[in-house]
Amino acid sequence: MAKPHPQMTTDSTPVANLPVRLPVPANKGHAHERNPGTDLNLDWIDGINVNLSAVERRTSTLLGRRTVKKQWQAAWLLKAVACMDLTTLSGDDTAGRVKRLCAKARKPLRDDLVEGLGIEKLNLTTGAVCVYHEMVPTAVKELQGTNIPVAAVAAGFPHGLSPLKQRLEEIRASVAEGAKEIDIVITRGHVLTGNWAALYDEVKQMREACGEAHLKSILATGELATMRNVAKASMVAMMAGSDFIKTSTGKEAVNANLNVTMVMIRMIREFEEQTGYKIGYKPAGGIAHAKDVMNYQFIMKEELGNPWLQPDLFRVGASSLLADIERQLEHYLTGRYSANNRHPVG
Repeated sequence: MAKPHPQMTTDSTPVANLPVRLPVPANKGHAHERNPGTDLNLDWIDGINVNLSAVERRTSTLLGRRTVKKQWQAAWLLKAVACMDLTTLSGDDTAGRVKRLCAKARKPLRDDLVEGLGIEKLNLTTGAVCVYHEMVPTAVKELQGTNIPVAAVAAGFPHGLSPLKQRLEEIRASVAEGAKEIDIVITRGHVLTGNWAALYDEVKQMREACGEAHLKSILATGELATMRNVAKASMVAMMAGSDFIKTSTGKEAVNANLNVTMVMIRMIREFEEQTGYKIGYKPAGGIAHAKDVMNYQFIMKEELGNPWLQPDLFRVGASSLLADIERQLEHYLTGRYSANNRHPVG
């Protein structure tokens, strides 16, 4: 039987015009003990199976049952902003673009929206800023004096096929530059060939290279062939010491979706039941609309409980999503939808 999920004990503040309380600052600290990893348990891995029809049935019913409107929708969307890894991972990234992105992370909503919602005292920020290693120093400098961590994609992102020694060096270099979170990508070949020991050793070494920085392991689920592989890779990554498991790089043909999410968070729940350690979850890739992110929030609450609605256990990798959330919040206040160009991100 699953253990009850305790409520977070972090300080929080009420929002004047909305039915919500958020941590202050929204992304400060962690309310759970960090996962130290476990020994590789192949018997546990071999026993993992996935009933795909049941997964699809569960996710299909979710969309019809859960609807929130008006002030309740606005409250959920503010939660989503606090859990967002505001991201730029393009080949044409520049220091100027990263500076603009960091400015948006520090102040994700326009002043008139903040005042209209009555959330001036909330000091709302995004959960993190996610960039390539080359842009880490710029992001760290721009976010100095805030509680917003810089997350760096490393370890041969997005393919993960560079030599392991080189990937570990890249992780250490990002941490040395000030990154507090490292998003690594696993070797898909280890999963496709069932070489769980190699996957475990790889992720464990990456966790050690991270030191105090938190490790998010990207599974690239769209390239793992089966849901059973997704479930097993999730469990191995957690055994190896991952702080988060993440769906995608955003570069695959198939990125985050609710079916993959259901499989991965059920593994998170099983890992907590067996070890007592909470693991975070991060969907990424293709989440561009407010209604989409709320579906992920709903499934997190129903499957894992309220602690997984906070940024120390739930993140969303996104860029254009923030603009759509701003549009929805402006519609809530004014009754009108504004043009996208009124909500630049970076």
